[in-house]
Amino acid sequence: MTAPAPGHPWWRDAVVYQVYVRSFADGLPADGEGGEGGDGAAGDGIGDLPGITSRLPYLRDLGVDALWITPFYTSPQKDHGYDVADYTDVDPLFGSLADVDRLLETAHGLGLRVIVDLVPNHTSDQHAWFREALAAGPGSPARARYVFRPGRGKDGAEPPNNWHSIFGGPAWTRLPDGTWYLHLFDSSQPDLDWRNPEVGDMFEDVLRFWLDRGVDGFRVDVAHGLYKEATLRDQKRPEKPAKAAGSMVERVLNDEPMWDQPEVHDVYRRWRRVLDSYPGDRMAVAEAWTQTAASMARFIRPDELHQAFNFGWLGTPWSAKAFAQVINDSIAAVAAASSAPTWVLSNHDVERHPTRYGGGPVGLARARAATLTMLALPGSAYLYQGEELGLEQVDVPPEARQDPSWLRQPGATGQPGRDGCRVPLPWSGDRPPYGFGGPAGAQPWIPQPDDWAALSVEAELADPDSTLAFYRRALALRRAVFAGADETTHAVADDDLLVVLRGDVAVVLNASTEPAPLPAGEILISSGPVADGQLPPDTAAWIR
Repeated sequence: MTAPAPGHPWWRDAVVYQVYVRSFADGLPADGEGGEGGDGAAGDGIGDLPGITSRLPYLRDLGVDALWITPFYTSPQKDHGYDVADYTDVDPLFGSLADVDRLLETAHGLGLRVIVDLVPNHTSDQHAWFREALAAGPGSPARARYVFRPGRGKDGAEPPNNWHSIFGGPAWTRLPDGTWYLHLFDSSQPDLDWRNPEVGDMFEDVLRFWLDRGVDGFRVDVAHGLYKEATLRDQKRPEKPAKAAGSMVERVLNDEPMWDQPEVHDVYRRWRRVLDSYPGDRMAVAEAWTQTAASMARFIRPDELHQAFNFGWLGTPWSAKAFAQVINDSIAAVAAASSAPTWVLSNHDVERHPTRYGGGPVGLARARAATLTMLALPGSAYLYQGEELGLEQVDVPPEARQDPSWLRQPGATGQPGRDGCRVPLPWSGDRPPYGFGGPAGAQPWIPQPDDWAALSVEAELADPDSTLAFYRRALALRRAVFAGADETTHAVADDDLLVVLRGDVAVVLNASTEPAPLPAGEILISSGPVADGQLPPDTAAWIR
């Protein structure tokens, strides 16, 4: 990893690899090959912190700059860690605080930064605060930390308003004493009331706890949440919405009194002051499902968070014109906020992009082309574990699904939930569990397909034409070609041909069904075979 230029924060153009902790690597016993001797349950089929530590050399060799780790805090695991019961301890399922320290020390020794997840919109219903609130009763100071309200209608039997949970059904649950509490996600995830100063004070302590241990940054879950419109009024909904959201990160223009309230920006100004008080360019990136590029840019003003995920890029269909528009719009939006753009094609909440692009050989070719284009853009790129292997979405059997968005209302949305992008990685061997937990590892918590042998890390490392080999080449070239490059970047679409100009490099993507002539110059890398000066369909190339 190349050190950032003086005065150039590392995060502005970093490649960050998302580790979904349950599914990355299951730690080996202390005397096992490659084991780290951590406190997690080694070989139990669930990924853990020692497993991550044992695979950090793989990430270094892949060529990324940092890893983002999904929540590993104490949790009943109703939403796989996004229901936090203790923000300053580690769930025994994943290890211990000593394992965190070992991971940080190892990562930093390999030149890797570490970003951890932070979940400030809600806690678990097993958090000490919520348990205290239930015991204290209506009107108590303990309940003022959450959003409790009386119901409407006869005897308060109706919810306080018409809001819906992201996971389906009402966003309110009634307690035996007749009061209701808000949960914009699962009923086991009560929303905090950020108008109570105790909440802000607690999270500042949480930030400092992890910064003192040496983490380099935070990914802020549901960053556009936290504050709700003060009156908790009903949401105004059209009788026949023109379009429904197809995933958790897809945004639809709508009246949203539960999201993106102006007071939330005061929270991030406070957090920025905390981050800036530590050395080493500590940072935070927002998961903010905002409805427009302009509202997203407000989260990354110079005195707020450093970055925000660009879900416009993730949601763009396979189209040269659509790609050009989202590239130009995104760069313009963040320039107004004096920040840097981010680019992401997959994460733990959405269908993997080879499948979104059609699946099979066509989907993989398009995925590689989109990735190569993304890696040439200014700003940071976020990769999701397994995309470097070309993994597609898995059709997980209903009996094996564990996503609460599915379990809350099985089949009601017509979607199978998010388990299909969370299947544990294949590391080696020709059958499940593909070395996920070492030679004697248990079967993973979500079953792996029987046809993944050719997609294991071991198999792809031996194949110079594999998707893993392609990612390693592309990441090395990104650093060599674009380090210190002219940030003036513009994308144009000529019918189905996308051309992105950055410095002295032209990035060309062919989204048509016919070959297209390449511009004159040196081909630095292509996402697929190129011959006779023609760029095949579903292929991208960098030309100097």
